[in-house]
Amino acid sequence: MTLIVPVLALLAIGVVHLISAIIEPPEVETTTIGYVDEVGGFDGYTTQGPIELVRYDTQDDATAALLEDDVSEYFVISSPYTSMGVINRYTLEKQLETPPATQAAIKKFITSNILSGSVPQETIELVQAPLYLMITRLDETGAVATEQGGFGNLIIPGIFSLLLALSLNFFASYMVQGLGEEKESRLIEVLLSSVSTRQLLTGKVLGLGVAGLVQVVVWLVSAPLLLNLASSAFGGFFSTIQIPGNFLVLGVVYFVLGFLLFAALSAGVGAISPNAREGQQLSLIYSMFAIVPLWFSSLLMMFPKSPIWTVLTIFPVTAPVEVMLRLGVSDIPAWELAVSIAVLALSVIGVLFLSIKIFRTYLLMYGKRPGFGEILRNLRSG
Repeated sequence: MTLIVPVLALLAIGVVHLISAIIEPPEVETTTIGYVDEVGGFDGYTTQGPIELVRYDTQDDATAALLEDDVSEYFVISSPYTSMGVINRYTLEKQLETPPATQAAIKKFITSNILSGSVPQETIELVQAPLYLMITRLDETGAVATEQGGFGNLIIPGIFSLLLALSLNFFASYMVQGLGEEKESRLIEVLLSSVSTRQLLTGKVLGLGVAGLVQVVVWLVSAPLLLNLASSAFGGFFSTIQIPGNFLVLGVVYFVLGFLLFAALSAGVGAISPNAREGQQLSLIYSMFAIVPLWFSSLLMMFPKSPIWTVLTIFPVTAPVEVMLRLGVSDIPAWELAVSIAVLALSVIGVLFLSIKIFRTYLLMYGKRPGFGEILRNLRSG
């Protein structure tokens, strides 16, 4: 997982670049559409990109051409169009609605003929052109900000959020599974004869934590390198992809804190679980929270200012993934980041303290898993 993500991305860039260099772009196929002009004046602009418009004098002629496969379809411009804007379209295929490309070509053909001779050609082209709203973000001084918004700003944080959720769940699952297998095989008794419970828990957390941190650092460092390579090779959309300025630092901070929280929870679950299978089932309770922000990512893009995202940013289990997603969608107030990191750090300390007590109490217990009430009583008495 550490190497396969950047290696696959590098291979994908190379394969796409090789294919684009070898394969010639396909020829555009021309579609012929017939029309009947019962109003008059629709004679020009019959070439609309890959669609060629052919005029017929009567509807019977157009129908005969359609049946002989001379045209793929035809439409009739009659008096209802001038009063109600209605055009009848005829085809042999069963369709729910007119294909967008065909509708755009017919509309452009009609608009061009209506405006021809009345307004300049530049005005006709401006009326027909789609509206593109270019967003430019300004900073507090009124200058153009170095970090702009848009979908290009969401790509890298979105991909990293998914990888981060998978990484946290993977290492948490590995912690629970390892403890469960060591309890089942009684290996845990051999380990505790040489080290204390605190040393054993600390070693497991640090061992998996450093491995996970190396993985995340490799992903974070390779992201700008792969992005620069893709941008220089292909340009276009790849050149619009941006990495938020504080993304690398916050990515490491939230992974470390998120991993410590998940590791502490997993240690407690592994200690009270009689076997690895039951431990995996219990770990789903908190593991599912890590991917909750991904479920609502589309709503985040539509309503970036909703208070629910503030709640998910501060809630410790969802904070790591939610913050990474929000970095690509909108600005996060400094106070939210400060509160989020503080709550996450305090949660790590609190959960780690409880997990150490649970670890000491239940690690060598076998058989039936203790209930929640029994755990609370033992924690109070301990």
